[in-house]
Amino acid sequence: MLFNSSFARKGLSVIGLSLASLALAACQTVVPSSNGPSINTNKPVPVALLVPQNSSAPGDAVLAQSLENAARMAISDLDGVLIDLRVYPTAGDPAVAAAAASKAVDDGAKIILGPLYSQTSNAAAVAVANRNVNVLSFSNNTAIAGGNVFVLGSTFQNTARRLLSFAKSQGKSRVMVVSGANNVAEVAGRDAIVRAAVQVGTPVVTTSEFEMSQQGVVGAVPQIAQAARAANADAIFFASNTAGAIPLLTQLLPENGIKTPERQYIGLTQWDIPPSTLELPGVQGAWFAQPDPAVKARYDARYSEAFGQPPHAISGLAYDGIAAIGALIQTKKSDALTRDALTQPQGFVGVSGIFRLNQDGTNERGLSVSTIQNNKVVQIDPAPSNFQASGF
Repeated sequence: MLFNSSFARKGLSVIGLSLASLALAACQTVVPSSNGPSINTNKPVPVALLVPQNSSAPGDAVLAQSLENAARMAISDLDGVLIDLRVYPTAGDPAVAAAAASKAVDDGAKIILGPLYSQTSNAAAVAVANRNVNVLSFSNNTAIAGGNVFVLGSTFQNTARRLLSFAKSQGKSRVMVVSGANNVAEVAGRDAIVRAAVQVGTPVVTTSEFEMSQQGVVGAVPQIAQAARAANADAIFFASNTAGAIPLLTQLLPENGIKTPERQYIGLTQWDIPPSTLELPGVQGAWFAQPDPAVKARYDARYSEAFGQPPHAISGLAYDGIAAIGALIQTKKSDALTRDALTQPQGFVGVSGIFRLNQDGTNERGLSVSTIQNNKVVQIDPAPSNFQASGF
């Protein structure tokens, strides 16, 4: 079996990376429930923004600035809403994040936006759990959700449900899940797909795993192919990402007779990142979910014009957080930042489309479904414009 894809070899060199940069190890601390503070909407409402400023991790400084820029741009877009944004560095460290959250509340913050990573978010939420302040984390790790912490990042569960709902509408009724073994993010992705399948009513007929190495993937491909045929799977749902096993899996599985469209490939993560992935023969025809491309393009253009450089990929979460906070403050109600207000069923509109927060601290986002045709991304099912649409 020959490996003629340099991209595949490069991808497996970093296969140990998590499925998503924000999906870290699960935190076990239980955060007490918090309803939220009373606010005076006639004055600027203090909002704390916790970002990984002063972190030694590569890229965190740029990311922190992009989150702050997006939050300030969102504030400038609010009509008649007064927000006093106060920025606190976390250094990407849980202890620093906990201290920053406590200081922010001491300074009068009525809600906390951020931090970024799941461990820092958990620490910040625990630090202020008994002070009646909610935390809108940028993480996508649902293990930390609940109590006084909500996650804003797009979750595996939400993505899996959207894709499986679409697959069902296209007659795909026998789903196989493929994931890496002994990897927190991939296991979380696999479990999310299985749970979503139950919700949607599309059976997972079999699952298959591979060891997280190039040799592990190569060795597992014949078994994965055999399992797909034995289960008569008509869709293969991959929990891996393009920085890991996807380039190699989509090269080798077709060589073993498992390929789209006979057995539809579905990706839990975006397969257009990096753009060079689009050139791989094996990904042509695959499905993945993403925010509304037109809405996101408008945000990217506005941000670039305002700050002279493109936004970080997750900076929109800061904009969304301010958009939600601003929409609630605009109601002029003293309980605008309580749990009941934050979880209003109609949700909010952000720079990636519609989203809403759930009582359990998770979120739902309106996503479009796209495919790859001739090395280009093509939208095949648009994102919903409200939460009365099918799939919610």
